[in-house]
Amino acid sequence: MQKADGFLEFKKITVLENTGQIHDIVKKMKCTKRAGMEFTMRIIEAAEVRERLTMPVCIELMKEALSKLEAGEAKQPLRSINPIPGGNLFGFMPAWLEDYFGAKVITAFHKNQGTKYPSHMGYVMMFDSVHGVPVGMADCSTITEIRTGAVSAAATSVLAKKDAGIAAIIGCGAQGRSHLEAIRCVRPIREVRCFDIRPEAAELFAKEQGEKYNLNVQTAASVEEAVRGADIICTLTPSKEPYLKAEWIAKGAHINAVGTFSPTTRELTSELIAASRLFADQVEAMEKEAGEYLIPLQEGLITRDHIVGSIGGVLNGKIQGRRDDQEITVFDALGLAIEDVICGRYLVCC
Repeated sequence: MQKADGFLEFKKITVLENTGQIHDIVKKMKCTKRAGMEFTMRIIEAAEVRERLTMPVCIELMKEALSKLEAGEAKQPLRSINPIPGGNLFGFMPAWLEDYFGAKVITAFHKNQGTKYPSHMGYVMMFDSVHGVPVGMADCSTITEIRTGAVSAAATSVLAKKDAGIAAIIGCGAQGRSHLEAIRCVRPIREVRCFDIRPEAAELFAKEQGEKYNLNVQTAASVEEAVRGADIICTLTPSKEPYLKAEWIAKGAHINAVGTFSPTTRELTSELIAASRLFADQVEAMEKEAGEYLIPLQEGLITRDHIVGSIGGVLNGKIQGRRDDQEITVFDALGLAIEDVICGRYLVCC
């Protein structure tokens, strides 16, 4: 595809990925300005993202992102999720760092599940802050998979007990794998219990992850069986109704509530939220979008000051994280554009 001078020139190729999915992707994107200036955008595809954005690196990037956001050194407006024909969604999620800004641009076609196409596809697009030059883009599906586990690990590092060794993984897909890898980076996990509504997924997870990490990974017959006595619990399901109950949770447990991100959906019951100290990735986003907080607030079980603060606030020393080994802590992760953009900057601009 070619246009007049000053616009874009595309070179297109077809790539067969390891998953068997076939995509036509832009391999090279060159922009020539009328004044004669030429620059080339970097295109970072999934394989390179996975190779370079290792979990330890990403955890540190998440700490930096949340810390900068809390300190006002990074900014992000509310994301825009727009319905498009066929019941699909188109999302635009911008954020600004001091030297670069960008946005995750993504589609959600849920009917793709079970086909050769992923349900979510898109890129994190990056621009320099001096002239607004587009400098590159990176595959956002792989970034999202890695950084979601990494941001939970950042929260776990300041909220879980230091000796937390038993983890429960609820939801045994890509995020189950990402979260187990991530929390092992910050706590000495010795035992894992996993549950999925598809028993075959839990069995596969237990076998693969047990062998990968030489770790005791057991399947559970129910959520209750998985979480009783667990030190760290990761809920990673798209459930529209709460299923994690307060009476199942041990004193001193930490919970990463990750699977839902709308005002009307949640994984934790109101009673569990009321019994916990609640932390956000961003307080403003939680007050507008988190069903985990908004529903018990509407029910009168908690008040507006039930949110302790953000993980960035803990990292910056503005608020206290875990106070003792008895309290239950909850990190409710909505997912922030700044998390994607800081990964995009690392991949494209470093």
